[in-house]
Amino acid sequence: MSSDTAPPADAPPLLIKRYASRRLYNTETSDYVTLEEIARIIRAGREVKIIDLKSGDDLTRQYLLQIIAEHESRGENVLPVNVLTDLVRSYTAQAQSIVPEFLAASYEMLREGQSKMLEQLANLQHPMASMPGFAEMQRQQQKFLRALMTGWTPSGPGSEREPDALQPADADSPDMAEIRRQLAELQARIAKL
Repeated sequence: MSSDTAPPADAPPLLIKRYASRRLYNTETSDYVTLEEIARIIRAGREVKIIDLKSGDDLTRQYLLQIIAEHESRGENVLPVNVLTDLVRSYTAQAQSIVPEFLAASYEMLREGQSKMLEQLANLQHPMASMPGFAEMQRQQQKFLRALMTGWTPSGPGSEREPDALQPADADSPDMAEIRRQLAELQARIAKL
């Protein structure tokens, strides 16, 4: 699974089996994986479930803690020392009952806050929107992308039709010639890379 591709929201947890040799086996890709590969899968948004092949015991928690410990030991500190200290203290009988719920609620609030912040940033008006000609530039970009994706072009200048009302592209139209020119420029730039 690529770390660039987000899994579907309803994807079941990825089943990882631990063999007696302690090797971890990805049941979807039929190959062995490392802890770092499991961490990448989790960062991409996929849940995992790690079980011992022989006993059937769920080892997920143990391996997640191991991943966190490895990151922390490499200096990728996410958890402040006081939080780690409080976690150690929470392993007393009376505190154990409320700490997991508190941590789960705190992380859920953090996730919701991040989602709302990203949504708000996406809805903010672009800082260049007040620049003269920006709206026309956006319209031209949208027209170009529609033409590229569909092989169609808007009905033309001065048309009374909606921008989404499309007609078959005229191979000799000025719009099509401009699109071909821009596409050739893009291809040339890509070839140089």
